[in-house]
Amino acid sequence: MEVKTSLLDNMIGVGDMVLIEPLSEDTFIENLKKRFDHNEIYTYIGSVVISMNPYKSLPIYTAEKVEEYRNRNFYELSPHVYALADEAYRSLREQDKDQCILITGESGAGKTEASKFVMSYVAAVCGKGQEVNKVKEQLLQSNPVLEAFGNAKTVRNDNSSRFGKYMDIEFDFKGDPLGGVISNYLLEKSRVVKQPRGERNFHIFYQLLSGASDDTLKKLKLDRDFSKYNYLSLDSATVNGLDDAASFRTVRNAMQIVGFMEDEVQSILELVAAVLKLGNIEFKPESRCNGYDESRVKDKNDLKEMCELLGIEQSVLERAFSFRTVEAKMEKMSTTLNVAQAYYARDALAKNLYSRLFSWLVNRINESIKAQTKSRKKVMGVLDIYGFEIFEDNSFEQFIINYCNEKLQQIFIELTLREEQEEYVREGIEWTNIEYFNNAIICDLIENNKNGILAMLDEECLRPGTVTDETFLDKLNTVCAEHQHFESRQSKNSKFLTDHSLPHNCFRIQHYAGKVLYRVEGFVDKNNDLLYRDLSQAMYKANHSLIKILFPEGNPAKVNLKRPPTAGFQFKASVGTLMKNLLSKNPNYIRCIKPNDKKAAHIFTDSLVCHQVRYLGLMENVRVRRAGYAFRQAYEPCLERYKMLCKQTWPHWKGPARGGVEVLLTDLQVPAEEFAYGRSKIFIRNPRTLFFLEEKRRQCLEDLATLIQKIYRGWKSRTHFLLLKKSQVVVAAWYRRFAQQKKYQNIRSSALVFQSFIRGWKARKLLRELKHKKRCEKAVSTISAYWHGTQARWELRRLKEEARNKHAVSVIWAAWLGTKARRELRRLKHEARSKLAVSVIWACWQGTKARRELKRLKEEARRKHAVAVIWAYWLGLKVRREYRKFFRANAGKKIYDFTIQRIMQKYFLGLKKMPSMSPVDKSWPARPYGFLDGTHQELRRIFHLWRCKKYRSQFTEEKKATYEEKLAASELFKDKKALYPSSVGQPFKGDYVEMTKNPKYQKLNSFVEDKVLVADVVSKINRANGKGAPRIFLLTKKSLVLADQKTGQVKASVPLPDLSSVSVSTQNDGFFALKLKEGSTSAAKGDFLLSSDRLIEIITKLHCIGATSADRNKINIDISDEFLVQFKQDKVCVKFIQGTPKNGNGVACKRKNNRLLEVSVPSP
Repeated sequence: MEVKTSLLDNMIGVGDMVLIEPLSEDTFIENLKKRFDHNEIYTYIGSVVISMNPYKSLPIYTAEKVEEYRNRNFYELSPHVYALADEAYRSLREQDKDQCILITGESGAGKTEASKFVMSYVAAVCGKGQEVNKVKEQLLQSNPVLEAFGNAKTVRNDNSSRFGKYMDIEFDFKGDPLGGVISNYLLEKSRVVKQPRGERNFHIFYQLLSGASDDTLKKLKLDRDFSKYNYLSLDSATVNGLDDAASFRTVRNAMQIVGFMEDEVQSILELVAAVLKLGNIEFKPESRCNGYDESRVKDKNDLKEMCELLGIEQSVLERAFSFRTVEAKMEKMSTTLNVAQAYYARDALAKNLYSRLFSWLVNRINESIKAQTKSRKKVMGVLDIYGFEIFEDNSFEQFIINYCNEKLQQIFIELTLREEQEEYVREGIEWTNIEYFNNAIICDLIENNKNGILAMLDEECLRPGTVTDETFLDKLNTVCAEHQHFESRQSKNSKFLTDHSLPHNCFRIQHYAGKVLYRVEGFVDKNNDLLYRDLSQAMYKANHSLIKILFPEGNPAKVNLKRPPTAGFQFKASVGTLMKNLLSKNPNYIRCIKPNDKKAAHIFTDSLVCHQVRYLGLMENVRVRRAGYAFRQAYEPCLERYKMLCKQTWPHWKGPARGGVEVLLTDLQVPAEEFAYGRSKIFIRNPRTLFFLEEKRRQCLEDLATLIQKIYRGWKSRTHFLLLKKSQVVVAAWYRRFAQQKKYQNIRSSALVFQSFIRGWKARKLLRELKHKKRCEKAVSTISAYWHGTQARWELRRLKEEARNKHAVSVIWAAWLGTKARRELRRLKHEARSKLAVSVIWACWQGTKARRELKRLKEEARRKHAVAVIWAYWLGLKVRREYRKFFRANAGKKIYDFTIQRIMQKYFLGLKKMPSMSPVDKSWPARPYGFLDGTHQELRRIFHLWRCKKYRSQFTEEKKATYEEKLAASELFKDKKALYPSSVGQPFKGDYVEMTKNPKYQKLNSFVEDKVLVADVVSKINRANGKGAPRIFLLTKKSLVLADQKTGQVKASVPLPDLSSVSVSTQNDGFFALKLKEGSTSAAKGDFLLSSDRLIEIITKLHCIGATSADRNKINIDISDEFLVQFKQDKVCVKFIQGTPKNGNGVACKRKNNRLLEVSVPSP
């Protein structure tokens, strides 16, 4: 059986704000916070989805989640944007109702991401196929293109949409996407020319400079350095978490998928580059003979490159920046533009060029993604538009944005009430009128064709004569003074005359979300949004294919003298069309809320969320939903959820679901006024009744769970017992089978053994009988053979005996003859030996006597030799005793000296292989003995001094001076300035701007008479805001000069005798202050606070010039993290601190007050 789930299951806080009890702003915020802390970022108000930006990735957008919410009831699962997207898609597909999804909220609340999730869900659940997948991919890939050209980094959001977008996605009858149409509203084109502090221009500028190839940039005449373009803010050029290079590749790929041709992409990039070049065009005043001021372009290089990109003649565009042609009836009049007007014309052209390019992009995307069939189509609209804005300084943009939100709030209340009324009528419930705040009176105050603020603004813009923002405010004070939602300091209503929180140049409107103070400054200019006709005609003359399309009014053949519609009129018409479109569709709402201003996860700022809840009108929405019946549910799921509370409906109800619900509520004794029966739904008036049912259901589920556990445990135990019993039977059967098999095998084995023994015994018995018979037969033959042999041996023995007897006679005779001969021989020998013995005995006696004499002589000689040896030893002993004391005193020293002499000789011979002659080579042979340590180090020092002298003898005078400067830098900054180690390996080049080669600096080169020692680009720090302005810094032996970087015009020239000291910090920064002597002519404007990457070289050369000059004192170098700088009449303290600047890893200077400039230096 399928398990039914509900929004109320496992609920953290309250999933639907309609059910919150008691209802108050505090409980509303507390419920949002509780769900946000548990990563529940979605909450319902009826069918409205509240979305909290978590500022982190959550695992709730996976493919499994898509399948989980697919084709499920809206209240069946926990709140999610997928539930709303699924409800809208199923209503469009099954009920044939056109849908629209309205996504609102302030910047950074996650509107763009919510629209992406809606589109990705619809793309995932709709049909598949090659053509369908292509359409889905084109619809999804249109987002990166529009984000690159329409989104920017703001202080509230790193990817803030600076335009409103409405996309109609068209489907066929099966629910497969066919195409789409995109509408854009109010691009913030003023961002092109100026960005607030901490924000940056549109993404495409930074993506182009970071991600384009070198060849592409060369074709577009661009450089990767952001600082070279005036329209790009540098304090937030790089954003953590945004990879502009990778984003540029993504945009190029998306444009290819959407269907842009390569030449179209190139044309778009050329226009983007032209806007950057346009911002670098600067003007200078030039007086004419008639007394009028005329503007001229200072440096025509950027103008020339821009004209080459767009194919415009340089002279045509240059004249359009200097003159303006005014046509009235049949007359033409040409007037000159001063510098301020020229800058206004330049910025107006840049804004119009970019905004028209953006509109063309939207139209071009629509051509690619529009449906190809003309059959009837179903439509789902997705509106991603800016929310209500209340800033410290609100201008024309906030006024029309809030007007749009007033209209959206009006249609939201009307559609919500209409939906409620239709459901009550459809279910047969009596409808009662609901009191609510109708903001139609505010909309009428703004859009009324006669007395509306927009109408009066248009009237003021079209009025002849002097038109200013003050005259517009006067007109508002006259017409709208009695309106209850309009307030002004100069209004006829005197109650505001003492309201000092309301300035004179402002007016206040009581919007549905609260009071908003608008500053009228810029209202007229922004509403006019004029582009001089000369510039339009100059643009139309371009050879660029896209420029002619963007500026059709510049066609001389179609000159229209009628004034173009104002920005307010156009936006009002667009909002009217949008409202008409939304009223024709079934609405679905996503209200986005930003939990904190830090863009950090896990932080919930109650005051900020409360502010957004108020201006989004969420409490009003809850009150409207709760005005009648707070909760409603179809009978079937209601009965399925609560049937266990009544014995009659549990476990199965046989009958209609409505009857089961009636029985259930009657059994629970719910008061009749707390509910009503509709045709298909049960309506519950108070959330307490629903929570009562939920509490009853929870208790009943606990009892049922206990019962189920008991039954389950019994079933589990019985099952286990039966399993054990069955197992025992099986085990016993298998054991008996095994025992019988074992017994049979033993019996069979025994029988086989017995049989084998019997067979063996019989075989052995037969063998013995056969062997006995064989031995008997063999014995007869053997005995016969032995007998014949015995007889033969006896005969042989007899014959041998006879032969031996005959031989014995011969032998005996021979032996006798031999015996006789030997006897005779012995006799003869005895006689001879007797004669010889006498001679031998005599000889032996003589020998004995001689040996005795020899022994006596030897003994005598030994005695004489022993005496001589003993005497010699005695003499030697006496000599040794005499000289022993002398020998012991000198022998050790002589041996030591000899040994030392040999060691030193060997040591010096070992030093033949000397190290290299390079002074930086620190190698040296190891010492062989410890006592040579001092000599070893001294020789090493002498050798190093000698090779250093040899090395210095090769220096030229110029190189010698460079090393002297490096030595001076070491004495000044070593261990004192953190920037010094990085400068050691950098040579002191001196001229870094190529003064002699650059023709732009010829005039400056002629101004300086002496030799330029240092020429570099530095930043001159402005005490007002801490920002730097680029300047050319020139240093000679007599003076230092500061000049404009672009024009080369000299801004200041200071003689070196007027310079008293230089102050720097100990940190890793390039800031230094040039302090001038009080009373000197150069000190009129005060000291100079500069910043340079080559600080070490500049100050070293300043110090060297002062040290070598005899006619002036030495320049003092003050190294401290806090010093005073004289600006005209005021002294300002410059303080250096370590920290992480907002603009990345660089050094940031910021004004804290009128007397303090604080410089943030990155920690090492």
